[in-house]
Order: sequence, then structure tokens, then C-alpha cells
Amino acid sequence: MANLSVNFLNYTLKNPLIAASGTFGFGENYQKFFSSDELGGMVLKGLTPEARIGNDGIRLAETASGMLNSIGLQNPGLEYFESFILPSLKNVNNLRIANINGKSIEDYEILAARADTWEEIDMIELNISCPNVKEGGMAFGTIPEVAAEVTKRVKSLIHTKPLIVKLSPNAMDIGAVAIAVENAGADALSLINTLLGMAIDIKQKKPVLGNVFGGLSGPAIKPIALRMLWQVRQQTSIPILAGGGIFNATDAIEFLMAGADALSIGTAFFSDPLVTQKILKDLQNYMNQENISSLQQIIGIAHL
Repeated sequence: MANLSVNFLNYTLKNPLIAASGTFGFGENYQKFFSSDELGGMVLKGLTPEARIGNDGIRLAETASGMLNSIGLQNPGLEYFESFILPSLKNVNNLRIANINGKSIEDYEILAARADTWEEIDMIELNISCPNVKEGGMAFGTIPEVAAEVTKRVKSLIHTKPLIVKLSPNAMDIGAVAIAVENAGADALSLINTLLGMAIDIKQKKPVLGNVFGGLSGPAIKPIALRMLWQVRQQTSIPILAGGGIFNATDAIEFLMAGADALSIGTAFFSDPLVTQKILKDLQNYMNQENISSLQQIIGIAHL
């Protein structure tokens, strides 16, 4: 049987599929469908120092080939997470990644210092790419110098875990941001987040989303995500966790061939909670048909 395992930052994943932050909760949302242990890993729901109720009004809208969301980083906050959620992650048998967010660099520093002490967490993802909050998020991820500064300050507080920096596709030059955060100490990169978009209700004659703008995800953004992955792979050598519209095994193979070391699955969960099982089955079949014994054989192969 073909080997689906991959190496990501010296951690052996049983398969390359990692649940993207914001789509899988803290691992509990899909328990009635399958065990999160079947995945290679999961990025937990984005965390801020304080609890957040998220944006007002309508926060989700379906589009022709994807979804708009403006959740606004709703989460229970640091204290609740440490007291009630973190202990439940102790027995999870896959890669556990904390996703940290803030409206200031100081917020990121508070979370990074605390996350570095969590035994239940294997890696930290620094989210400087969220497009649907008014403060922080994307503001840190679109300018290389600013992205480097927050990465450098967070990295200085992390001593026990790898740091993954999540890049914004809304940057003018994502390659320049990638190089800047790598030079500032990032151990790996994550890309892409959602693209800024909007929809209008023609009956109400106003924007659909309460926050007006939201993040577009799903199949519509896949060609853009692949292009950005390709560009970043050409410019950096550190590991990349990549996604953006992965809905089936063909999508997954394309991302691996473009240079992804591991794959993030997000919006696909909303249309099919069992999508990862189907991707893994079809990925196995593809490898058998192509006489590929290990996924490592095809990672980045399209660049050769």
C-alpha cells in the first residue's frame, strides 16, 4: 500500500491533510462524523487574548463557486481556552496547531508566550492574514516590513515549538512577505487565507454581510492559491502548509506537485463532512495507479 505519510517540520503526519483553522472548531465539531485522529493534523480555531462574539449581522453567504464569511474571529478567549479546551487535546493523536490572532503586536506576544508553554500543542500558527476583522489580521500581513516585525517579536518568545506564519493572499506581493517572515525567523509558512470579497442583496439593496466585506473561500480561489503557492515555493525553501479550494484528490495532488509539504482543508468540510476520507481513498488509488510508493516523490515535482 502506498505511503500517505509526509514530514512537516520533523513531525511525521500519517497523511498530508490538516483541518484549516476556523473550519474545524477545537476538534469537537466533527466527532459525530469521524475522529480527528484520522487526519494528519488540525489547526485549532483562531484564538485572541479576550473572548470575542464576532461580527454583527449576517456572517456567511454562499457564492457561485465558494463561500463568503465574516465571522470576525469569534472565540472564547485565552483564559477559557486554557481552562476548558486545552486539557481535552491531551489525548488527540495527530498534529495540534494553535492559531493565534491579535489587534496589536502585544496581543500576539501574550498568546505566543502562553502557547509556548502548552504541552498539548505541537506548533503555533501566527495568523497575520484574517481579512474580516477591523483591527489586526490582514493589516499585519500585507506589508513585508510589518509582517517581519510581528514575526520577529513573536519568534523571540517561542522556545519549544515551531512557528508557522499564515500569509495573506491580499498582499500586493505574497512572495516578498514570505521572504520577509522567513528572514524574521518563521519556521514554516501557511497559505492562503481567504480573499477579500462581497455580495449585494438586490432585494434589500444593501450588502449581504453585516461587515460588508468578507473572506472568499472554496473552489473559486483554487487557481489563485495554486499560483501563490508556486510563487512562494520558488522563493523560499522552508516547509509550506497550503490550501485554498481543495475539494478532492486531484486538487490535493496539484497542491503537492506545486510544492506544498502538507495540505489544509477548509470550506470543503461545510459541503461534505466526510470529504477528507474521500480524498485519502482517491489519493491512495492514484498512487497505486501511478506506481508512486510515497507522497514525498511528488512534492514539488512540477517545479523540476
